Amino acid sequence: MATKTSSTSRHDNHSTTAQGTGWSTKRIAITALFCAVAAISTLFLEFPILPGVPFLKYDPSAIVALIAGFAFGPGTGAVVSTVSYLPHIATSSGIYGMIMAIIATLSLVLPASLIYRKNTTFKGALIGLGVGAVVCLACCILANLVVTPIFLGSTVEDVANMIVPALLPFNVIKIAINCIVTALVYKPITKALGN
Repeated sequence: MATKTSSTSRHDNHSTTAQGTGWSTKRIAITALFCAVAAISTLFLEFPILPGVPFLKYDPSAIVALIAGFAFGPGTGAVVSTVSYLPHIATSSGIYGMIMAIIATLSLVLPASLIYRKNTTFKGALIGLGVGAVVCLACCILANLVVTPIFLGSTVEDVANMIVPALLPFNVIKIAINCIVTALVYKPITKALGN
């Protein structure tokens, strides 16, 4: 008699279980691939999306991290959201760019993938992306108020004055692109990966 496979057992195929001591070889290899694609995206595919503020640049690396989180769970999403931004240390944005990118991506990917893990339907994905978008937007604004003055030598008031004309619209556009593209492509990609 056939039994229905639960969503929990589906995720156990790619995570630490009682039968193993770590991630499967497949999960490690695919996570490394996701990290490489995200790193290439953040280093070579970034571009400004708002006129007048060319230093605020968009790149599609968060889409890669979201797909990783949806395909293999929040642990994989967190690894991709962190490791792929380490090369920023060697770029002009330095440790500041790395910290901001990690905060922005983790705050989107973790809520979205945690919710999707509990409800692996398209509706679950949309709810996860919606919650992740709200959390990400709040974290991006707070991070700018705390981190930006430290690294750029500006005042909190200077950064606060940039929220409405620049930071808020930039982050709304960036998050919207990431969520819309992920909603459109995550299913065929996760199926291709065998999930």
